[in-house]
Order: sequence, then structure tokens, then C-alpha cells
Amino acid sequence: MSKDFYSAIKERRSIYGISDRVNVSDDRIEEIIQNAVNYAPTAFNSQSGRVVLLLNDNHKRLWNITENALRKVVPEEKFKPTEEKIESFRKGYGTVLFFEDQSVVRSLQEQFQLYKNNFPIWSQQSSGILQYIVWTSLSVEGLGASLQHYNELIEEDVKNEWDIPENWSLIAQMPFGNKEVEADEKDFLPIRDRFKILK
Repeated sequence: MSKDFYSAIKERRSIYGISDRVNVSDDRIEEIIQNAVNYAPTAFNSQSGRVVLLLNDNHKRLWNITENALRKVVPEEKFKPTEEKIESFRKGYGTVLFFEDQSVVRSLQEQFQLYKNNFPIWSQQSSGILQYIVWTSLSVEGLGASLQHYNELIEEDVKNEWDIPENWSLIAQMPFGNKEVEADEKDFLPIRDRFKILK
């Protein structure tokens, strides 16, 4: 599937109604993510982004872990909407886990003391770019995705479950699958309040 750059940007949206009935091969999904990891820009070419792709039972296990973690902090009488939300992610085809390698960040802080305080910020910015590339690329393939942040609740369990290096810091989770519903219309603030041109 091909799409011009601007159409891809406009059509990428948060899609929560997803299923596991996808027409994109695992090899193609892997290729998309590997390309994003390789070509996403990073400060000082640090290449600090790390990605784990969970498919099949691994994908489902992630959302079981998340649901169990949420049950510990959300009152039972208020849990139904949370349960439904997690189930919507579990119904998808897979999940992309985004990490940042903190050993890379610390190494750069030691090497370049002048920019020490900026490297954690730049690391987060690089991760955001990587997430956006993956998200938009999946959208181009006709897949729906959304970005989730259950990091503090699940990071330790995720690392234990899949033997993730301790220095990888979990940044976000992206469940994806076949797009079963379209996104609502997007409202925009007036562009004049968000953009200026000086000539």
C-alpha cells in the first residue's frame, strides 16, 4: 500500500476498536519497525531507542499483566470501564513496546558535560519521533493503533516476563490491529493561535 506523506500524516489517528484479523504479514510488520528503529533521528546519533514487538500469546500476556496491575489500584466497583479498555487492546493483533536505553543516555551525559541535563529530554524526544514513525507506518498499511502509558505499573513485570535489560526504560505501549472502527472527527484549535510566520 502506498500513500503520499501528507495523507499519511492526516490519516494517522488513535484507533481503539481493533481486532486480530489483519492482512499484513508478520514479516512486513517487522520490516516497518526495523526501518523506524534504524532511521528515526536521535541526538548525537545516540540510537538509544529500543523496541520489542509482541505478537500472539505474548501480546495477550502483556494486557493480562496490565489488567492485573490495574486491579491493584482501581477500586473493584469502578473497574468495569478499565476492564473494557484493556480488553479492547487485548483484541488487537500485537503490541509494540518502546524503550529508551538509559546506559546510552548516561554515557552521553558523561562524555558531554555541557549538555548533561539535555540528554534525558532529547532521549524522550527521539522516542516520540520513533513512536510516530511506527504509528504512521502501521496506519499506511491499513492498521489501527493507539499509544498507551502504563509504564510505572507494569515495567518491572514486563522486564521479568520477557527478560528485558534493566537499563531499558519503558516509555510507551502501542497496541495495534485491524481497524474495526473509524476515528471520530478531529477538532482543531484556530491555526492562528498555534502558528506564526515572520517575514
